Amino acid sequence: MRKIILASASTYRGAQLQQLNVQFTQIPAAIDETPLNGELPSVLCERLSREKARRIAAEHIGIAVIGADQVVEVAGQILGKPRNVADAHEQLRLQSGQTVYFHSGCAVAMYGVNQALQLHSGYNTTRVIFKHLNDNQIDDYLQYEQPYDCAGSFKSESLGISLCNAIYSDDPSSLMGLPLILTSRLLAEINYNII
Repeated sequence: MRKIILASASTYRGAQLQQLNVQFTQIPAAIDETPLNGELPSVLCERLSREKARRIAAEHIGIAVIGADQVVEVAGQILGKPRNVADAHEQLRLQSGQTVYFHSGCAVAMYGVNQALQLHSGYNTTRVIFKHLNDNQIDDYLQYEQPYDCAGSFKSESLGISLCNAIYSDDPSSLMGLPLILTSRLLAEINYNII
């Protein structure tokens, strides 16, 4: 079985990739994640995914590298990972009663021995309708979940699901940060078939 590198230190993405039954290692890609002027959140997540995959692939010729990034958008504003508890609280207040878009980008890159780059990418958007949340609900959620390593301070795979009225997506894995349907398709484009 061919090896893969996941260009991320995320334990969440690592656990997701294990679902595809592939051998992989994780090497984080340190890149500047600052949005470009006027860059749409969906474009940003795909661009960052491409940059991460390309950065690590350049150092590991002949190995497929998966890059991923998630950008959370609410009312035209981008939410990253919270800096602290107060920031997390404010992020959830912004999402209360709102439709929030979780854009999850993925890219697969591989440099061949002739230095030719294969690079394929895409993104998936999940729409989450949040309940109206009061300060006590937010505080209780943050105390229990401590989602400080998650964009938008939200983890749907556990208690965070109770903050939602509805979730709409054509890839249920996307909301956790690595859209596995897209990942499988992109790997197939470089002739790495999961099954």
